[in-house]
Amino acid sequence: MQRWFAAAAALLLWATPCFAQDLDATLKAAMTGTQTPAVGLLVIRGGKVVGQAVQGVRRNDGSRPATMNDVWLIGSDGKPMTATLIARLVDRGVLSWDAPLSAMLPELAAQMRPDYRTVTLVQLLSHHAGFAHDIGDMAFLNSLYADKRSLPKQRLDYIARTLKEPPEIAPGTAFRYSNTGFLIAAVIAERATKTSYETLIRREVFGPLGMTTVGFGPTHDPQLIGHHGGKPIVRAEDSNPLMFAPARNMHMSLGDWAKFCLDQIAGGQGHGRLLSADSYRRMQTALPGGSSALAWGVQASLAGRQGPVLTHAGSDGNWNAIVALFPASGDGVLAAANADEDMGGDKATKAALMAVLPTLSVAKAP
Repeated sequence: MQRWFAAAAALLLWATPCFAQDLDATLKAAMTGTQTPAVGLLVIRGGKVVGQAVQGVRRNDGSRPATMNDVWLIGSDGKPMTATLIARLVDRGVLSWDAPLSAMLPELAAQMRPDYRTVTLVQLLSHHAGFAHDIGDMAFLNSLYADKRSLPKQRLDYIARTLKEPPEIAPGTAFRYSNTGFLIAAVIAERATKTSYETLIRREVFGPLGMTTVGFGPTHDPQLIGHHGGKPIVRAEDSNPLMFAPARNMHMSLGDWAKFCLDQIAGGQGHGRLLSADSYRRMQTALPGGSSALAWGVQASLAGRQGPVLTHAGSDGNWNAIVALFPASGDGVLAAANADEDMGGDKATKAALMAVLPTLSVAKAP
C-alpha cells in the first residue's frame, strides 16, 4: 500500500467522488460495442473498498437503472465460498482434508466406482478428482427443475448417480474443471452436520462476515435480471437448478461479495476472520505442478502486476462475473455483468478489470 500512497493527499484523492467518476467512465468504455445491459465494478486497495460503480439498466426491455445495492449472480465465483465453508468444518475437526470419499460417504461407498473411493476433499475442491464438468445424464439434470424434494436430497441423488459414471481422467492425476466436486463436498458437509448447505454457509460464512444480501438461484424483478439471446431471462429452466448453489448458483451485492474477498485478502496476510492460517494457505497455494488451489486459480502475475494473484470467473450463461485478488498488497477488483458471451458480458467485465489492474499491486519485476 505504501508503494502507491506516499502521502495523505494521495489517500484523499482516492476517497473523493472523482474516483467514482473515473470508474463510471471505465464502465461506459467497457460496455461500448457490447449489448450488455448493466455492469458493476468494485475496487479494493490496501484491504479496503476504495471505489464502486454501476452502469446500465436492470432489464434491457425497461429503463430502471442498476444501483449500488443491486444483487448480481456470480456463478462459479461462489466456489471459493463453498471451499471456505468446508475449511471451517475441517478447522473444527468435523471433516478431514485427507479422508477418503468412501469414509466420508459410507452409504454410497459400495455403489461408487472404485476409482473414486480414495478421492479427498483437497482433490474435490481443486478440480483434481477426475469428474466431468457436470453429470452426463442430462434427462435427470433437467428433471431437477420440477423436483419438489429438499435440496439436500436432490444433491445426494445427483452425486450418487455421478459416482457411477466413469471419470474423465484418473482421479488425482491432473486438473479437470468440474462442478460435481463442489456438489459432492457440499453433500459431505450436509451429511456430517445434518444441516443443509444453504443453512451451513449462511451460518459459517455469510453471517460472520455480515453478508446480508446473499440469495440462492436466479434473481427476480425488480432486481437486476440476467440476459441471453438479447432478452431478459425469466424462466428457471434457463439457469441452473436450485440445488447447484455450492457450485455456481448464488447472487449477492458487490459489497457483500467484497466482504468475502476482503477476508481472503486478510487471510493471506495472516489475520483473516474465518479460517486457520493453514486453511487460508491451502486455499491460496497452488497444488504442485499446477495453477489451481482450493477453488481459486493462482497466478504469479496478471497483466504485468506482481502476484501471487487469486482469480476466478463465473457464469450461468446469463451473467458474467470475474475477480482478481492480490493478498500481498491487499488489492483486488470485482466485476459483474447481467449478460454473458452472446451479448458481450464477458468482454465488458474483462475490459473493466483490465482497465483497473494497472492501479493494483506493483509492476512485475522484469
